Amino acid sequence: VLACAAASASAQYFSEGWKPGQPVPTGYINSPGRPAANDGGDNGAGVEAGVGGKDHVSLFDFDFNTILQSAPVAALFAKAGINITERIEAAANSFWDERIPLITDDNWRDLIINEPLDEQEEAKRVWAIVVSPARARPDAIAKFVDEEFDLAYNNTVNAGDLEHVRWGRIDYMDVTYLTTKWNIWNGPFIIICKDRGQTLYFYRANQLRIRDGALRDFLLQEVYENHLPWKSEFGPGGSREWVMDFLAEAFSKVYSVVYRIPRWVGFMITGALGSLIMNFLHRNDAKKKPQPQARERLSAAATQEVPAATGEKS
Repeated sequence: VLACAAASASAQYFSEGWKPGQPVPTGYINSPGRPAANDGGDNGAGVEAGVGGKDHVSLFDFDFNTILQSAPVAALFAKAGINITERIEAAANSFWDERIPLITDDNWRDLIINEPLDEQEEAKRVWAIVVSPARARPDAIAKFVDEEFDLAYNNTVNAGDLEHVRWGRIDYMDVTYLTTKWNIWNGPFIIICKDRGQTLYFYRANQLRIRDGALRDFLLQEVYENHLPWKSEFGPGGSREWVMDFLAEAFSKVYSVVYRIPRWVGFMITGALGSLIMNFLHRNDAKKKPQPQARERLSAAATQEVPAATGEKS
């Protein structure tokens, strides 16, 4: 008991300097795309134990990657000389340029809204963000936008300018809350974000010239300032922004359950629902069919009329 009490006391979540409901200290907000610094203290371990721990495990806490990395399955791969954990992590991280941080539902507030900046830096800060569906839908347009976005980033790093611009990528198929809040229902998109997410410019792939470094010139010349940002009652700062927040929260909860369902189970469920719907729509078809007795009476009447008509003609 004393050991548990000591471990809880060492956790940052229960530290004396921070209480639930207060703003997150800026000192603990990690820089985008960089791992958190570990000074060798116990605070980091305390945070992971206090926040990441779970009291119970449910069926929906598992996905296919979890099964592959489980001890029995991992042992089978290990006998074949395959480290399945490293393979899965490499596949997840190598799809896009790792230098461009992924903006997710979990970190977007820390990266964009709560980024530690002074007044001068805050006034200049610009986020260039690409919303990419390429991981789930690797079509030519999504691939082209990703390549040109990475090219603009590389050229900027080599030139050493645009220091006020931060670069980020949103995996459209893995982000639900933020894309719903920003009213994004497909991709790819290029987003220019300012004022800690309060000023947003949206550009579809066919609305903005990005080929051959044009995206970098677009940022250098601040061409977006000549365009109108998204201003709506449902947008950031609008009187009905709460509606988008509500939808984003609801869709996030639904997605957190649905995406864990195996595809074959989904096929079974949709097939059963389709069968029920078809049976419901055609429930009255049997009543419309002629009864056998009625058909027999019609046939008998027809055979009786034919001889009479023939006799009249003769």
